Amino acid sequence: MKSDNFFDYKRLFFDRWSNFYDVTLTTIFYQGIHQRLLQYVNLSADDFILDLGCGTGKLLNRLGDKFPEIKGIGGDLSPEMLRQARANNRHHPRFIFTLANACDLPFANHQFDAIFNTISFLHYPNPELVFQEISRVLKPDGYFYLADYTSEKDVNIIPFSPGGIRFYSKTRREILGQNVGLSSIDHYYLLNGVVLTIFRKN
Repeated sequence: MKSDNFFDYKRLFFDRWSNFYDVTLTTIFYQGIHQRLLQYVNLSADDFILDLGCGTGKLLNRLGDKFPEIKGIGGDLSPEMLRQARANNRHHPRFIFTLANACDLPFANHQFDAIFNTISFLHYPNPELVFQEISRVLKPDGYFYLADYTSEKDVNIIPFSPGGIRFYSKTRREILGQNVGLSSIDHYYLLNGVVLTIFRKN
């Protein structure tokens, strides 16, 4: 599958899913994930953050509630997800939402103090390139919060959604980070097999 076609298929998949994304079961699940994630997050009042793969914007709303002075951007591949995120944005203009491909982020070098990626990394076909982009736009000493399912195997590919989804072991996450100057601080179990890995940029 050519790269352009792959992202077109992914975009269409999530555009269609957006109408059903915030059903009750999904909402409860993400609320639990976010509540546990927030226990490990430290942000300063002047921090500028990115939620990559922001979906309908629920994590940014919760971050905005907990840290009332931070500013940030939610980026997603799906225009329909972003439409809903903008409609439900409780913290405009502190937070804005924009189209963003994780493999080619539309942001400047060293722009963000912290980057979040919650159950989105499993959809990316080129994890090395995504880590490169995250490292590029993250400030020195900035933090990357990666929350996703893990695998006992190094990489486990499941044929779901265009291109499949990929689960990585904790060790593979650490190597991906090390290769681009991100040091793994620790791993934290959140909920239902989802593990948070916190990285710090060297």
